[in-house]
Amino acid sequence: MHEPESLQEAIVYFSNPDNCISYLAAKRWPKGVICPICGSESVSAFNPKRKTWKCASHHPKREFSVKVGSLCEDSAIPLDKWLTAIWLLTNCKNGISSCEIASHLKVTQKTAWFMMHRVRLALQDEAFGKLRGHVEVDETFIGGKARNMHLDKKERRITGTGGKDKTIVFGALERGGKVRATVLRDRKRAAVETAVKTHVEVGAALYSDALQSYDRLAQEYAHRVIDHAEKYVDGQVHTNGLENFWSLLKRGISGTYVSVEPFHLFRYLDEQVFRYNNRGNREHKITPADRFSMAVSKLFGKRLTFAELTGKLATTTPF
Repeated sequence: MHEPESLQEAIVYFSNPDNCISYLAAKRWPKGVICPICGSESVSAFNPKRKTWKCASHHPKREFSVKVGSLCEDSAIPLDKWLTAIWLLTNCKNGISSCEIASHLKVTQKTAWFMMHRVRLALQDEAFGKLRGHVEVDETFIGGKARNMHLDKKERRITGTGGKDKTIVFGALERGGKVRATVLRDRKRAAVETAVKTHVEVGAALYSDALQSYDRLAQEYAHRVIDHAEKYVDGQVHTNGLENFWSLLKRGISGTYVSVEPFHLFRYLDEQVFRYNNRGNREHKITPADRFSMAVSKLFGKRLTFAELTGKLATTTPF
């Protein structure tokens, strides 16, 4: 299987539809094609005319393509455009807007927006282990700046001061490891403690600011506090790693996406967390091709319809 090393190589290689299919099939079925409906390994040879395989067992939809059971299922968008979009989203440091994707791929903005959200679903962190060692925790507010709004929008959306009309995001960063980010309803003790216990292993060294919601965590963690009213660093005690992540996140939201609705915010968090966790370092280099390959491997076994995305079909709230 050929692995493109750059965007230019990827565009040239995936311009051949057969290369797209063989690449995705190798990522999905490294040990041989398996029927996505019944799981049978008895599958006929690839039909080059129909671009499909056929399961030997008799059941509905026994003929299938590589798209079936993936986030690209039922999409009329060619695979070369899907793969180009995935490369761009996973490797643009500050993200890439649906308007840019629409322009580059010659699709509508609405189509590009839907494609990007399906890719963001694939980028979700599926690791079940908790963060350990030295862990920074912090929260931030995401929302429009009143000074940048037109008067009519400001009167409609800004009803208080501080973070009243903004969305709260909680983050936890394992130093030298991964970051996790999730949307919170509020910054009260119950919500904050639940978020910490969900993502951080009991007994870890925990570093936070002076928010009172963290006060009782010293019972289960080696909790140290840095009061930002006095200073930002006291030896090992700081949250500067998370501040770096917040900077990258807000740069993408404010500079690239401009306007993000609160009920879609968790998807943009998944995108930024994926890029941050796979940024590489001096000891372990991760190339753009590596990030692309990881993202493609996560396309399968998931589904997101337009009705679910737009709230026309009831789904479990991410909050």
